[in-house]
Amino acid sequence: MSASLATRRALSAMLAAGALVGAAALPAAAADNHGRDHHGRDHRGVKSAIVIGDVQYDSPGRNDRSARALNGEWVEVKNTGRSSVNLRGFTLTDRQGNRYQFKDFRLDGRSSVKVHTGQGRDTRHDVYQDRHHQIWDERDSATLRDNRGNVLDSDSWDGRRHHRNG
Repeated sequence: MSASLATRRALSAMLAAGALVGAAALPAAAADNHGRDHHGRDHRGVKSAIVIGDVQYDSPGRNDRSARALNGEWVEVKNTGRSSVNLRGFTLTDRQGNRYQFKDFRLDGRSSVKVHTGQGRDTRHDVYQDRHHQIWDERDSATLRDNRGNVLDSDSWDGRRHHRNG
């Protein structure tokens, strides 16, 4: 009977150890499977370092579809962290479903890039969607997603004020 009791105790100890290992691995698995919530926070409540900064919608001046008018509207994407991040595959969308996808673009820590609507030559601080019509209306929203489709941040406005959603 003592061999049976020793076996049961050993089995119980192994099951308890397995439960502890499983519980420790669960948050990491949850982050891998579920990413971030709709506020850009991960499973620990930590907000993404990549966020939407300023927005210039409905560019100032004449709305004549000129390069100046189209590039006068933009959405700023900021890296509030210390480390650089490759934004390849990250997307920026508006309420109507227009979508810009970053190519291989490294955003340095504590820096930003403006995503302009029109055409131009991409630099470290400005990238261009190469569109021929305005995107960001006076009543619109911008949603930033990572390369896995997880929402990192969003911002909306109604022509008078911004409404931070992230």
